[in-house]
Amino acid sequence: MPDGVDPSIVQGGAEMVRAWGWFLAFGIVLALLGVAIVVRSFAATSASMRFFGWLFLCAGALELSGALMVGRRTGSFQHLLAAILLLVTGCVVLRRPAIGVEVATLVMSMFFLIGGLYQIAASYVAGLPSSGWEVFAGVVASLMGTVLLLEWPLSGLWAIGLFVGTDLIISGCSWAALALGLRKT
Repeated sequence: MPDGVDPSIVQGGAEMVRAWGWFLAFGIVLALLGVAIVVRSFAATSASMRFFGWLFLCAGALELSGALMVGRRTGSFQHLLAAILLLVTGCVVLRRPAIGVEVATLVMSMFFLIGGLYQIAASYVAGLPSSGWEVFAGVVASLMGTVLLLEWPLSGLWAIGLFVGTDLIISGCSWAALALGLRKT
């Protein structure tokens, strides 16, 4: 073993090589799940909004309990306001998920558009040798943001499910590539 190399890292690497099949199975399952979500992007979008609604309610309940536990000490009013905002938002998203989808899609479209434009500008300023890929990624992000904005609010019906599904497909392929690379070692 080379000097300065932690033996646990080498052992962990050996365990990863032995488990390459599990990584491959995980990658395949993730990719298939991603395909299913892309195919059923409307249902996935609706389900994700319901999930976020419940998260808002749980966060609101925790903030409310924190505000009650703090009592009249400093910050209790802010906790109470945050709790009310979270609880109301959770109720609205659960009762009217379409509103939550529209708002989330609008925010996502602005994020992609502004983030993509920034990425393009920053890659020119940095002048790194691989800036072509950065520019490409910025152009794609900007185009996605533009499409979402041009199709908004209807883009909210499919965008979140499509993006989550696409991310799972890419992650699954990444895990599968890792597994196949480990298999060769």
